[in-house]
Amino acid sequence: RKGEVLGVAGIEGNGQSELVECITGLRTDYEGTVKMESGGRLVDVSHEPLRRRRELGMSHVPEDRNGRGLILPFTAAQNSILGDHHRPPYAGPAGLLDEEAIREHAKKLIEEYDVRPRNAAIPASNYSGGNAQKLIVARELERHPSVLVLAQPTRGVDIGAIEFIHQQIVDARDSGLPVLLVSADLNEVLSLSDRIVVMFEGRIMGEVSQAEATPELLGLMMAGCDLATARERAHEGHAATTPA
Repeated sequence: RKGEVLGVAGIEGNGQSELVECITGLRTDYEGTVKMESGGRLVDVSHEPLRRRRELGMSHVPEDRNGRGLILPFTAAQNSILGDHHRPPYAGPAGLLDEEAIREHAKKLIEEYDVRPRNAAIPASNYSGGNAQKLIVARELERHPSVLVLAQPTRGVDIGAIEFIHQQIVDARDSGLPVLLVSADLNEVLSLSDRIVVMFEGRIMGEVSQAEATPELLGLMMAGCDLATARERAHEGHAATTPA
């Protein structure tokens, strides 16, 4: 929904990666429907490729930043336009890249998102994990998307970058953007999400609000309990540890 973070919790390997691939268009061999709002209307993108979904306003921070988020030998400037490199203002009618527009865009991102070193000409492989991730987050947010999908957004990054990225997610939500956050870090899901769904063996075990969500309740669902059973067991556990 607009203006909220929907968190997807679960132990890694329970279908979260496949879910993100289906939603973003990286995978097309699935049953079901994917719809997104674009230009004030609901669009069925179930059979549309990733590029078309991006054109309609979907941004994606992938879980594998080196494999899918960046092209490591390319410069920071080149990486700052990936996915939109074929569109104005970065490319003209003949498809030729506008190097000056690309450099100016990259310099703006690097400054605003504190990507270090602040040199748009260096290869992406020169960046630390945190700065590489900030460059990806900057690229995906500055597209002014209609929906933002983040998968493991702070995996393998330093504490300073984690705080920065978390703030960007909160700011995006507060600006009215719908955000889907998929993370194996339960604390991250709990601290950022307005609603939380839990996956186990490819299935959604239930949905809880941020107010109801606790590590105990989500942990039971992550272990395979449906929502009703998890609530009952969590309540029993709380009662057993409460002094008379």
